[in-house]
Amino acid sequence: MQYHQIQRAVFHARPNRFLAEVSLPDGTPVRAHVRNTGRCAELLVPGAGVFLEYSKNPNRRTPCDLVAVEKAVAGGTRLINMDSSAPNQVVGEWLAAGGLGPVEQLRAEYPLGDSRFDFCAVRNGRPLLVEVKGCTLEENGVARFPDAPTLRGLKHVRELTARAQQGWDCCVLVVIQMKGVTRFCPNWATQPAFGTALAEAAAAGVEVRAMDCRVTPDALFLDAPVPVDLIPPQA
Repeated sequence: MQYHQIQRAVFHARPNRFLAEVSLPDGTPVRAHVRNTGRCAELLVPGAGVFLEYSKNPNRRTPCDLVAVEKAVAGGTRLINMDSSAPNQVVGEWLAAGGLGPVEQLRAEYPLGDSRFDFCAVRNGRPLLVEVKGCTLEENGVARFPDAPTLRGLKHVRELTARAQQGWDCCVLVVIQMKGVTRFCPNWATQPAFGTALAEAAAAGVEVRAMDCRVTPDALFLDAPVPVDLIPPQA
């Protein structure tokens, strides 16, 4: 996926989860909409370099969206896309291009029961459900999800487990919005129930995948598979 009208800035503060206070290279202060309602506390730190996408809508309360951030790592920085709408867009492109094999009747935001799944399609004559999880949390080279407890995510994983037991093809696809990680693990410390549910889903036949992304200030593309580790840490 591609962004337009990108501007570099410096992050200063986040008064609330929707708003960031930043300054442009010439020192001009700007308020930007944050396209991620997660905590992102390890990313949005004062002085961090960020990238803004300016809107063509002159009537917006904020003129731009904060879509990426530079995280300090050993030897430099790592560019992380933190636009929470981006993972579904890149996965939609990837599925349409045959990422999980040839599919038909691909639909986004598919209602089923009392839930809505990110994608539904038909593959080899069987129904396929795909649930996407965007991941921006990295610790010592390990990508982790979630960065805060998610009841919705837990519910979806359990529902995919039930559908898999009924004969559906099901997949949880974790989109790691950066390069440079060695593996993906559930965030056992933050929400052990999610990790347990994901491991139970895999045991029931749900395909659990993780993929990293090529990230530039103005683009995001799914890139390469990342090993998935669903073994809980030793007590």
